[in-house]
Amino acid sequence: MKKLLIAFVLLLTAAGASAQTSEARPTANINSVVVDSAGMRYAYVVWQRLVQSGEYWLKPVDYKKENTPFIIIKFTDEQKNVYYARLPKPAESTFFTTGQVIKPFKIRDINGKKLEAKDWAGKTLVFNYWFIGCPPCRAEIPELNKLAIKYKDDPNVIFVGFALDDDSDIKDFIKTSPFSYRLVSESQSYANQFKIYLYPTNMVIDKEGKVRLHYVSAPANGPYWIDKTIQESEKGM
Repeated sequence: MKKLLIAFVLLLTAAGASAQTSEARPTANINSVVVDSAGMRYAYVVWQRLVQSGEYWLKPVDYKKENTPFIIIKFTDEQKNVYYARLPKPAESTFFTTGQVIKPFKIRDINGKKLEAKDWAGKTLVFNYWFIGCPPCRAEIPELNKLAIKYKDDPNVIFVGFALDDDSDIKDFIKTSPFSYRLVSESQSYANQFKIYLYPTNMVIDKEGKVRLHYVSAPANGPYWIDKTIQESEKGM
């Protein structure tokens, strides 16, 4: 995935160069000067790590100079979505089948709030199966939070995180790493009912109760596809 992100950054740089000139297309290397919009210079290991994160790209100051300085720029959400839309859809998990009907079940979160089976009717449900000691689970939380916050005022979209950890560990964890999903503790039984053994596992159940999206791990474009699937469910597509 990192190689794809770097390729995308280089593609954007090249595309910009094409718009400016048909001559040299400068690319950054270990000796390049890289600064931000305020003029602060970035060491090679720093800007390289930022670019590899997929959050930033490098814009040449002068497309006509081979050794031109570069300005490091953060991608807008729109730019990232354009890129993620071009990537393959995350591979389906083996735990569900697209179109499978999920029978509603009762849920109680760490705050004691219940989600009854009857509450599922006409709702889009976004589930995340995870545990604190799982690095990719933790890594995807910031992007999942953005989705949960985006739909926080929509009563027809419900986000639930099924954690394997106990109440006290989860509550300690979210003090420093907030997770905007409704969190359910000690969720091994919820994972077992679908034979889930790989984490994180994400899924979306549409308002008709059918599985519309399901994948394992934390692909960069996973949240993009969750959002897209939510919108399709909301529109009845």
